[in-house]
Amino acid sequence: MSLWQKAIAIWREDNLLRRVVKNSSYLFSSSTLSIGFNIIASVFSTRALDVFGFGILAAVTTFAAVADKLLSFRIGELVIKYAGQSLAQGEKERAAAVFKTAALTELGVSVLSYLLIVLTAPLAAFYFAKDARLAPFFIFYGLIVPAGFIYESSSALLQISGHFRSQAVLNLAQSVVTAGIVFYAYFSGAGLQMVLTAYLVGKTITGFGFAALALRSARKLFGSGWWRVSLRLLPPQQEFWTFAFSSNFSGTINLFVRDSDILWINYFLSPLEGGYYKLAMSIIGFMMMPIDPFIKTSFPEISKAIAERAWERLRNLLRRLTAISASVTLGFGLVLLVAGQWIIGLVYGVKFIPALAPALILLIGYGCANIFFWNRPLILASGKPIYPLLVMTFAGLGKIGLSFWLVPRYGMYAQAALMSAYFVITIGLIVWQGLHEIDLQSKIIHQEAQIL
Repeated sequence: MSLWQKAIAIWREDNLLRRVVKNSSYLFSSSTLSIGFNIIASVFSTRALDVFGFGILAAVTTFAAVADKLLSFRIGELVIKYAGQSLAQGEKERAAAVFKTAALTELGVSVLSYLLIVLTAPLAAFYFAKDARLAPFFIFYGLIVPAGFIYESSSALLQISGHFRSQAVLNLAQSVVTAGIVFYAYFSGAGLQMVLTAYLVGKTITGFGFAALALRSARKLFGSGWWRVSLRLLPPQQEFWTFAFSSNFSGTINLFVRDSDILWINYFLSPLEGGYYKLAMSIIGFMMMPIDPFIKTSFPEISKAIAERAWERLRNLLRRLTAISASVTLGFGLVLLVAGQWIIGLVYGVKFIPALAPALILLIGYGCANIFFWNRPLILASGKPIYPLLVMTFAGLGKIGLSFWLVPRYGMYAQAALMSAYFVITIGLIVWQGLHEIDLQSKIIHQEAQIL
């Protein structure tokens, strides 16, 4: 049997894989079109702002994202795990209580996060943009936080209710609008303010759009009076909030270790290097876009398979998803390695070619994350939220400590190398633990079958 025939046979036999791919296809088709519009936005924003200005843009947008996530509970994971399980067991009121709690928590946190941005904007402008007069830009773009007031909760509810097509349409719409405004900013010479407006408008579209879709979906799933359900119906308090806080701490670690790399670059070096590093991250982001739909659609299926103790089915799904993600990642890496310099020079301009070296270094770590994208959903669905927290904490402390020593000496290349090493170590350990848990549970089922 040829490789192609074997792939066709697997496709016909594996209902779970077909369902994940089908749901992903809605997001993937949108993602494919969005990549084009995101490239347009990326290209014209770099050309509109030049390298130094692009570094300031990176500081403003990254700081807002960090402030937004600092108090975030990664609430979407909570909704998928507990609301999804409750719906699978027919407990609609409990699922409604989970979503209600998540949405209210996220709403309160978004208000606090924006206040934090307003209070710290002068310091952020001084240390990360090297000019305290730029503080109003930080406050202005910080409006993305209240604009996405229940974004994570909404996205999670839409995932477990199967509304992937509507998510795809909204994501595409925000990409088109953002690219259009950036395009205008370039030709009008409007500069940083207009580019920030473009990204803010795009975030507002997805924030309010996802909220509207989720509230309509909640009415269909839980009934018209779902928002009046008692919070006493929540799952066991200790388990529920331990999961929530462990996810929050995990997200906080990621903020300082992974999501704030550009801020570290601007702090240790300057917005010039930050501009190169921002472009390198943007290039790597294009590699991850085709896989992102699988992250959203596979988590509910992984949780369901674990709840049903279908370990062999889960193992097959992970194996096949890995094959898909590896093919995308290796193909992208080959193109970047062979033609990266020519592409960057042609698309962004020759002055941005220094971004290629950190992009190739980042490719190692982010490539690992892309191939094993299912590592965190697997370990969380297995009921082990503390393990990744510990792994990321110790590896993250090591990365930050080494950054203070290496980055001022070796520049953005050291930061990229530390990031890749962090991904390889943490993801390797989490994948190992997740697969070990599957093997352990499979043996337990086998032993139970022998006893019966």
